Amino acid sequence: MEDALSWGSILLRIAAQLLPVWVALIVTFALSMQFKRRLGLYGRIFDSPVGMTGFGLVMFWVFTALFADWIITHDPLAQLSGMKNIIPGSPLKDPAEGAYPWYLLGGDHLARDVFSRVVMGAREVLKIAPAATVVAFMVGITLGLPAGYLGGRLDTTISFLSNLVLAFPVILLFYLLVTPEIRVTGIPIALAAILFIFPVIFLTILFNSRFFTTPAKRNLYVGLTLLFGLWAYSGLAFNADPLGIWSMDPNMLNVFVSVVFVNSPGVFRIVRGMVMDIKTRDYVAAGQTRGEGPWYIMLWEILPNARGPLIVDFCLRIGYTTILLGTLGFFGLGVTPESPDWGSTINYGRRLLAIAPHPAVVPAIALMSLVLGLNLLADGLREESMKD
Repeated sequence: MEDALSWGSILLRIAAQLLPVWVALIVTFALSMQFKRRLGLYGRIFDSPVGMTGFGLVMFWVFTALFADWIITHDPLAQLSGMKNIIPGSPLKDPAEGAYPWYLLGGDHLARDVFSRVVMGAREVLKIAPAATVVAFMVGITLGLPAGYLGGRLDTTISFLSNLVLAFPVILLFYLLVTPEIRVTGIPIALAAILFIFPVIFLTILFNSRFFTTPAKRNLYVGLTLLFGLWAYSGLAFNADPLGIWSMDPNMLNVFVSVVFVNSPGVFRIVRGMVMDIKTRDYVAAGQTRGEGPWYIMLWEILPNARGPLIVDFCLRIGYTTILLGTLGFFGLGVTPESPDWGSTINYGRRLLAIAPHPAVVPAIALMSLVLGLNLLADGLREESMKD
């Protein structure tokens, strides 16, 4: 049996396991710095120390999630004999042939490797938060643009429904939407049917308005959007994809739909407010004078000029969503009970803080660093977008 590792050896071995992440970060930063003047707002992040630091933290976890299968030292669900609540750097009691000989960050209450669970937990978090935030933004933008631009009863109705959702306590609303019992009511399926159609509507209107004067391109882009969009929609919302490519586990569907439903009203209000301001600008009046259609003006004149604040809000909202997902996992309402998501790992580890703090502290630091990176990135983007 191997000897226990010192903290210096533990950190060196963790750094070695994360080698693919370091290489990917170096390549990303090198290329981004080389071509930053050609990359618009993204390139200008590297002129801001705050934004660059946030970008580095975020991409560290993105690459960790991507290369998780190469980084982990053990199966994050495997329970090895004699490794329950073991301290960091402890050797395996009875290692199998070819197995990694240590638990680098110790074992949890079920004798699972904390290091591998934290690494794989990054994939669980980043699998839901960005995608759900993108869908929430498509819902908010699709509703916020006409509400702010056209006003009237449409604005009044959508604003009332938005305020109704926002008036409900967020954590309690999440708790109600993700409980397993709610699946029997069919509410998650109904919400998925409503919310998942918005990306298809958004992209269809986007291409139709842009290529309206060139029917051949318009028909091609709109046709492809409807073909692939409705195919994905049938699988994700109703699990009716005949090829089985698009599907979502019921637990994940609950969480995903809940994130979209809770975030969409906030995005709607931001977009609506910005549109009400921008629509009074001279270039919008010029577009109206040229005879451009309302959707063209909204999507191709107004929306690009609102991109700075929306990109900043997008980064912040991913951070909020990450915290909410951690909170759900902490309450045992995550994707699956055995999931290595950070919230569940913190929940399991908190009961042993007095005798073995590492199962809870390590995922808590991981969660904090990702959210910190997103906040710093948002600050950097805000700083650079204000220079336009």
